Amino acid sequence: MTHAAPAVRLGPTEVQARGRADGAIELRSPHALEPYPARITERLEHWAGTAPKRVLLAERDGAGGWRTLSYGAALEGARRIAAALLARGLSPERPVAVLSGNDIEHALLELGAMLAGVPYAPVSPAYSLLSQDFARLDQVMRLLTPGLVYAADGAAFGRAIAAVVPADAELVVARNAPAARAATPFASLREHPDGPEVDAAHACVGPDTIAKFLFTSGSTGAPKAVINTQRMWCANQAMIRTMLAFLRDEPPVLVGWAPWHHTAAGNHDFGLVLFNGGSYYIDEGRPMPGAIEATVRNLREIAPTFYFNVPRGYEALLPYLRGDAALRRRFFSRLRVLWFAGAAMPQHVYDELRELALAERGEPLPFLTGLGSTETAPMTLGRLFEADDASNMGVPAPGVELKMLPFEGKYEMRVRGPHITPGYWRQPGLTAQAFDAEGWYRLGDAFEFADPADPSRGLLFRGRVAEDFKLATGTWVHVGPLRAAFIAHFAPYLRDVVIAGEGRSELAALVFPAMGFPEEKFRELLKTFPATGSSNRIARALLLKEPPSLDAGEITDKGAINQRAVLAHRAALVETVYAEPPGPDVIGVLR
Repeated sequence: MTHAAPAVRLGPTEVQARGRADGAIELRSPHALEPYPARITERLEHWAGTAPKRVLLAERDGAGGWRTLSYGAALEGARRIAAALLARGLSPERPVAVLSGNDIEHALLELGAMLAGVPYAPVSPAYSLLSQDFARLDQVMRLLTPGLVYAADGAAFGRAIAAVVPADAELVVARNAPAARAATPFASLREHPDGPEVDAAHACVGPDTIAKFLFTSGSTGAPKAVINTQRMWCANQAMIRTMLAFLRDEPPVLVGWAPWHHTAAGNHDFGLVLFNGGSYYIDEGRPMPGAIEATVRNLREIAPTFYFNVPRGYEALLPYLRGDAALRRRFFSRLRVLWFAGAAMPQHVYDELRELALAERGEPLPFLTGLGSTETAPMTLGRLFEADDASNMGVPAPGVELKMLPFEGKYEMRVRGPHITPGYWRQPGLTAQAFDAEGWYRLGDAFEFADPADPSRGLLFRGRVAEDFKLATGTWVHVGPLRAAFIAHFAPYLRDVVIAGEGRSELAALVFPAMGFPEEKFRELLKTFPATGSSNRIARALLLKEPPSLDAGEITDKGAINQRAVLAHRAALVETVYAEPPGPDVIGVLR
């Protein structure tokens, strides 16, 4: 099938499909993956040689201006840091851990570690700053046994450092050393002299060298350290550049807030910039009241060519784009692509952004997406064509193989390719569970074909397989599509929803309402929520008063709800919802 020609160069969308005797379908691109470097730091060396003064990174300084780091300065600083790390004898058994968020020092430490062949592990700042018991951070430290721990602000991270950072790990801070712990100034790493030992160490870095450990909890709630090798990252960047072919035409410019301890920003976006000689403007804003204004300020000044955000981020940005003509004009002026990932996109947000882009530009702007996981580096699917359905995640990238297993009217996806992790660090049991007998990685997501007769029209995301359950009648409930439909119906009045009902006769919704959401409005909307049967009829609902808990694993640090963790942590509330007669706070019973 062919698609309408986009305004920017994009890659191929053809798909080869092969049916198997066991009912599975294997999918792959007919196009071979282009050659890729053995280590991503080769790209740093390349751009430092060909464009040494070009901005690699920029962040706001204390005066509100932009503090920048060029490619030439990045290589020089990374080499000095690599020498300092080599002098400390760090290794995979004693890696570098970073507690704080995105900044220039963080990036230099990462690049220096990769030049030295020392794994680096960015850790969610929420584990240090929002947690009350530091249990997740303690689990991370015990799993990693780091030899060096970095925090930008030693005072801000002081409680977490005192509580769980091992005494035998060197603490490095950029500013404000904690009073109770000796700390090395970051500047001393950057000033360390480098020499031939850096070249020798870098020469030993190869495709199987561990570049980083990225943490994910999945459905278990406990942190898992996903091994990310140089092969994974480099192969995935080659996949991305094949699919987003316009990256070859001009160096990309990104303005991004998403944290580098997530694969979407830390691998996809930071890698996309480094691989293609682009510039990354670190956005200190966040998609929430009181913080989205910083993002708007940055977008008034810097016009991106590639813009990534999560659905909630686009939703927070929409009122500003809708109401400010100057911002809208600046934002769309150089954009080649809008890209979303990380969660299901509400259809109304997707539609309005496309309408705003069309009205401003006079032609459609590709609003694309893809899908993968921390274990896939991350891109596995990419949608390079317009689709009316925001759940269309596209087709496999060149070099990716998919195995689609029939599962209750859908397909469970499994993946092979050079971008797949070898497993979880120091967790062999979890590694074994992650792969099937044929060596395919179990992605854990469910899909349908947009057109069963033509796989090149894309795969529709249908939620996590582990979230689905059966009612007492034996009827399957597909939680992903049901949650998406529920959120869309109640938008913008709720933050999220969890669906209960496993082993029961009817479904209930545990609702995290938006601030100020009136209960009467909820009752009105609940009456009109469309249902075709017991698998999608919400019979009971409860508006939750307590927000989801990070410490209880109910929510990830990127804001995603863990359905099973909420149901387990709030089991008593679930019983209240299903009590007969229902409690006074239960809305419904709908018959």
